Amino acid sequence: MMDFQPPRPPWNWTARLLRLNALAVYIFLYAPIVVLIGFSFSASRYSAVWGGFSTRWYEKLFSNVELRTALGQTLLLAGSSTLCATVLGTLAALGLAKLSRRLQGPLETAFYLPVIMPDIVLAISLLVFFKTLMPAALGLPAMILSHIAFNLCYVAAVVGTSLKGFNPRLEEASLDLGATPWQTFVRIKLPLIWPGILGGALLATALSLDEFVIAFFVSAADSTTLPLQIYAMLKRGVTPEINALASLMLTASILLACLSLFLQKKYP
Repeated sequence: MMDFQPPRPPWNWTARLLRLNALAVYIFLYAPIVVLIGFSFSASRYSAVWGGFSTRWYEKLFSNVELRTALGQTLLLAGSSTLCATVLGTLAALGLAKLSRRLQGPLETAFYLPVIMPDIVLAISLLVFFKTLMPAALGLPAMILSHIAFNLCYVAAVVGTSLKGFNPRLEEASLDLGATPWQTFVRIKLPLIWPGILGGALLATALSLDEFVIAFFVSAADSTTLPLQIYAMLKRGVTPEINALASLMLTASILLACLSLFLQKKYP
């Protein structure tokens, strides 16, 4: 008895071309990053000349006082703005979720509008605001407040997605069983939406670490962050030291973004 052989699918040129197109897009997106990281390990003093494998530029980075100061400012900015944006963004998402459907749509759209607003517009508006109302705050305080302002929307959006998957009957059952609203929130709701809160916090940290435009507008002479320091170094030419610094920042941002996406998918 002959075994049944299923017919081969017809030659599908469309599917193959789409796969090739996807591959080309990935190469287009990530090839410059791979090149940057590769040349950060070059022993040559020129940024785009391969002189053999070396970690000298990473060693030089950690002995640079200006870069260490900028790293401290960046971590302080990212940490403080993330903490405030996470608390305020989570509260905003909880408040928006309690609104009626008639109000929820327009108010959510207005709240998330800064996400699609050009950075340059947001930076100019913040500069005018601080120069007019809080001129003494220009520098690190203004940078922290500005990062809180634009990170709020991202945190609220991620937490809001988690809240859409929350079953309100669990909350109702807890209240019916005699728990207070606070006990219900802490013991029922918060454990279920914490991955969204953590994902929003990681996303805010990643955005804050490499934010340049807003920091450039509202910074002062004593509040240089790593992106601003890289910009200042670029004026003297692109060196392998910049390649190494950019590679480290890129790696940190990618890890934070991947961890945020992982948590959102694992605990939707």
